[in-house]
Amino acid sequence: MKRSLLLSIVALALSTAGLLEPAMAAEGSLLGAINHRQSLRYPWHGNYYNTTWGAPVALVVPPTVESQTHWGWGVGNTRVTPIRHQFGRSWPGGSQYNRSMFQPTPRWPSDTDQFGTYYIRGPW
Repeated sequence: MKRSLLLSIVALALSTAGLLEPAMAAEGSLLGAINHRQSLRYPWHGNYYNTTWGAPVALVVPPTVESQTHWGWGVGNTRVTPIRHQFGRSWPGGSQYNRSMFQPTPRWPSDTDQFGTYYIRGPW
């Protein structure tokens, strides 16, 4: 009884201090600054385009999502990477991509990155 009461008091104290919040990459946070700096260095898309749209497709996920799983066919080809890019509030709209910059999905894909759909975290 005393132990559960003590644990609930500690949990209440930590939640009011904001320490039990999920590790969100919110504006002004350290993780948000790291993700922003990384996103400036690398493009949000890979080398493949989505065959339905003829361009890379951004799949917007909730802003609390931190990582994604890339599935590959083969030994040791499955990996987990952080999602760095954030969907901007001032996004002007669609963009024109030169399809020759990207490759189509292979006839026998060997990785989920080859489908041309890439995760981007939603706005907060």
